[in-house]
Amino acid sequence: MSSKLMRVGTIYLPVSNPKLSAEWFCNHLGAELSYMDEGNNHVILNLAQQSFILIQSEKGTLANFNTINDGLMFPFTFEVNGIDALIQLHEELQDKGVTVGEIEDRGHTGRNFIITDLDGNKYDVWSELSVDFKEKYNIT
Repeated sequence: MSSKLMRVGTIYLPVSNPKLSAEWFCNHLGAELSYMDEGNNHVILNLAQQSFILIQSEKGTLANFNTINDGLMFPFTFEVNGIDALIQLHEELQDKGVTVGEIEDRGHTGRNFIITDLDGNKYDVWSELSVDFKEKYNIT
């Protein structure tokens, strides 16, 4: 069966203060502000060729969840092009005061580290771009 779904268009992230979180994503991760509603209840960002909606949620609501075997799991993983890019981003984020985990070897290709946003949401960063993405955008 071939899927007619083409891509994930938007990812929704719970945050306590969309305006403040948008500033954090723009200043630290290079997101671009696309839209902010008048009440500041939700913000649309463009980041990593994806739309993210930061939506005001109850304090303590997180996008992360726990699995039976591995514990904490992330809603998605950002990808960078290689270990050098991963190390450089890790250092840049540390210099900006962003909470980042250590660079890890998780037993698979590449290396990873974790970013934590203002609300405590954790996001994974991996040093390997997907093959399909590399082919589509002619990245070596």
